[in-house]
Amino acid sequence: MEIIPSDQLNILIGIRPIENGDQTASFSSEVAALGPPVTKVRRQSGAARIIARTLLGQMGFPPTPIAKTRSGVPTWPAGIVGSLAHHNTVAAAAIVEKKRIATLGIDIEPNDPLPKDLIELIATPRERMYDLRLLQKRNLIVLKEAVYKAYFQIYNKFLEFQDVEIDMYARLGHVTKSNCTFPLEIHNSKNVIGLAYLESCVDV
Repeated sequence: MEIIPSDQLNILIGIRPIENGDQTASFSSEVAALGPPVTKVRRQSGAARIIARTLLGQMGFPPTPIAKTRSGVPTWPAGIVGSLAHHNTVAAAAIVEKKRIATLGIDIEPNDPLPKDLIELIATPRERMYDLRLLQKRNLIVLKEAVYKAYFQIYNKFLEFQDVEIDMYARLGHVTKSNCTFPLEIHNSKNVIGLAYLESCVDV
């Protein structure tokens, strides 16, 4: 597992390749929440939870189930907020103490160019003013997905791509309908990792 340094020293981020056999890493309570036994889904889920349990272990927690609610949000030990993500070959997780960060979202994508038709779907009119080379990176999509996850944890509402405006240079994601702005992080290597969080929640 690789640890990704966060701008927020209290947030722990880890990534690792998804491997054969990771589907056996889930607790029975986690498997029950996954639905039909699709090996690929269970392998991806198991890989993300291996990372999460390793990070939790660094904070002194024993191995513990990270089940899902009906809405798909992972459940964490008391006093912890976190988020899981994966693409086809790599999984990621981020956790932090709730007393330091109120909500947290992570997403990961391969560092490949984004198809032009997806740019038109994802980007708002203002975001389309960015240089095309910047838009073709997956920064925009991972940051929006990270905002969605962090937003849902506190508002329990789903967002569309156009509901979130990303300021790439200020590293902020703004949700207009709630007048809520999330600080963002982006980490680029073989993968593109996006992180969104709030230190405190207001007007929930």
